[in-house]
Amino acid sequence: MSWLPLLVLIWPAWLSRTPEPLSPIWRRRSLIVLIGVLSLRYLLWRVSASLNLSTPLSTTLSLLLLAAEGWLLLSGMVPLVLAWRRFPDRRPAMHQLREQWQHSSWTPTVDILVPTYGEPINVLERTLIGCCHQTYPHTQVWVLDDSGRQEVKALASQYGCAYVHRPVRACAKAGNLNHGLRRCRGELVAVFDADFIPQSTFLENSIGFLLDPKVGLLQTPQTFINADPVMRNLGMERWLLSDEESFYRWIEPVRDGWGAVVCAGTAFLARRSALDSVGGFVEKAISEDFVTGINLRRKGWSLLYLQQKLSAGLAAETMADFVRQRQRWASGTLQSLRLPEGPLRGGGLTPWQRVAYLEGVVHWINNLPRLVLMLMPLSYGLLGTVPILISADDAVGLLLPLWATLLMGVGWLNRGSRTAFLSELTGWVLTVPLTVTVLANLMGRLGGFKVTPKHQRRDRGSWSVQLSLPLLALLALNLFNLRGLLQPQSALDSAAFDGRPLGLVWAVLNLLSLVIALRACWDPPSLDPSPWQAIDSMAWLQDAGGHRHACTLKAISESGAELLLHAKTTPLVASTTLCWCKEVPPLPVQLEMASGLGLAVRWGPLSALERKQLIRWLFCRPNCWRDRMAPPEWKALAVLLARLFTAPSRRPFQRCLMQQASLTDSGGPVG
Repeated sequence: MSWLPLLVLIWPAWLSRTPEPLSPIWRRRSLIVLIGVLSLRYLLWRVSASLNLSTPLSTTLSLLLLAAEGWLLLSGMVPLVLAWRRFPDRRPAMHQLREQWQHSSWTPTVDILVPTYGEPINVLERTLIGCCHQTYPHTQVWVLDDSGRQEVKALASQYGCAYVHRPVRACAKAGNLNHGLRRCRGELVAVFDADFIPQSTFLENSIGFLLDPKVGLLQTPQTFINADPVMRNLGMERWLLSDEESFYRWIEPVRDGWGAVVCAGTAFLARRSALDSVGGFVEKAISEDFVTGINLRRKGWSLLYLQQKLSAGLAAETMADFVRQRQRWASGTLQSLRLPEGPLRGGGLTPWQRVAYLEGVVHWINNLPRLVLMLMPLSYGLLGTVPILISADDAVGLLLPLWATLLMGVGWLNRGSRTAFLSELTGWVLTVPLTVTVLANLMGRLGGFKVTPKHQRRDRGSWSVQLSLPLLALLALNLFNLRGLLQPQSALDSAAFDGRPLGLVWAVLNLLSLVIALRACWDPPSLDPSPWQAIDSMAWLQDAGGHRHACTLKAISESGAELLLHAKTTPLVASTTLCWCKEVPPLPVQLEMASGLGLAVRWGPLSALERKQLIRWLFCRPNCWRDRMAPPEWKALAVLLARLFTAPSRRPFQRCLMQQASLTDSGGPVG
């Protein structure tokens, strides 16, 4: 009756009927217990009955695989144990605290710091527009320019911002921020990276949380106005979520429950006296945000997390930049272990807070056992060695219940912010370079700080050779491995033959994942770097002759729009404008392409005021960024497999775009 353990799958299936945030806490805890029991049951079997100790080679590989599996399963239980505790959702309190603060006599001055180093002017301008048009009036925006460009100085002057350039660029972003702190005197300090655009109500919704004098910092989520390279290169913008979604919708709220919020380096509001009490941002840290947050916590300041998207930035635009950015994060987090301000050393943290911060370190170390799991299937066909002794009954009774429970439960626990299998696609690209980074850091070789390039035009597509070569090597090895597994029975020893079914399944999954990862490494041309957003709002085309045609706005960017006419119309004329909201005046449009009732238009010549109003509507209006829900995994997987055989189209009406909130969207997650 080896199928009886599969009955446990009824429970996660039943739980998934109700979203986790709407479920009583005992349901979350019951799933955590179930995953823990299945994991321990599986590990006990692995230790007692599955090791192949017949030869020195099989013993080595079997123990190595057990160590990798054990590490990943046990380290994976840490965030689940942390999630046992009830954690806050501060969004309902946001409106209450805002009213309480607005009815008080407290009107703090706020310095908004925007550190910049080489970002394109139009990227920086978006951020300054958001910073300079806050509904809260008592602000001063500081442009901290580490590149010393005259065009940045002119832009700062144009928007009435204070401009600061330090003569010696030391300690990267942390040094730049500290140099700015020495110039300003505001009671509160907000920080936005040069590509992060705050909504107009960022301060209005944030300041109330600092009415409590013990609160030193309020962190808000990071979200992005463009798709990351994995989503874009696979044409899966509607089907995948960025890997940061899980952090900001699950991990950060869980840590908030333990008072161990991570400062993310942008989109946060801090009390000036709190920063002064720890000497400002930690300059010797690569990840100055992570370590500075821990330093504040040590000094007794409370760090809060508001799970409300109040700003948006630019994700890395090429796969190589995406990987380098993650390598920098990994290097900075691992470096924190050596610093006195890091999570290992010194006092001021409770044991569980220390565990919560260290779990972020373990996240990067997990790339080592992941690489073992990527390579281990090669032992079947290439080495003729079985690293795990498993029968069909064992697979059905032990392995399948655990895998299926994780597959069904991960998305529910993570509140729709990730899936179990598809979320690992990024890992296939990242595992090898991140393993190199982890090993280099463990040997004391630290990476430096490098700004991620943004808003790049690419006339031609390209492969990242550095990323593709390891994947191609793994693909070739897996093909040879598959060939070995498909040999006739007489060519295999009995152990290898008995383990062939699992080896075949493992090898095929590896091959599929490697092909997808290689496909994701191709960066297509980007002739229009302006981020496009899918939307669904009523609009009108009108001209000087008084003609007015109803249409639906289906996609929009700084460079143009895509429309669906409600009826056939006369051709557009020079005076035709598009109107869709009261915040933006009618904008001139020029026809780029027509397809049936669909029109792709480019904006005509825009005045400086029109362009500013367009940017404010696109990126700064309240509630323009919503939580998207991960789709059913089987549907997304089917779309992904189809994408392998068809290149994603970037043509109008065929683009796969991320959804922005429509004008009638009243809030809540987008399915």
